[in-house]
Amino acid sequence: MREFDKISIQEMSKEDMLMIIEALEYTGTHTKVEAFIELKNSILKELSALADTTEEEFVQYLNR
Repeated sequence: MREFDKISIQEMSKEDMLMIIEALEYTGTHTKVEAFIELKNSILKELSALADTTEEEFVQYLNR
């Protein structure tokens, strides 16, 4: 198996990204495992920075 440290998401659909973000939020909220919320926040922070927008605007974009 090839080893890698980073994974590209450039081919992921908006719907799939939104599902991942919502799943992390749901899981973190219902299990009380803070790592899920932290991962969701980290992903949103990175993606909104790449899109040069706020996290809220980015989530709205994914919902369209």
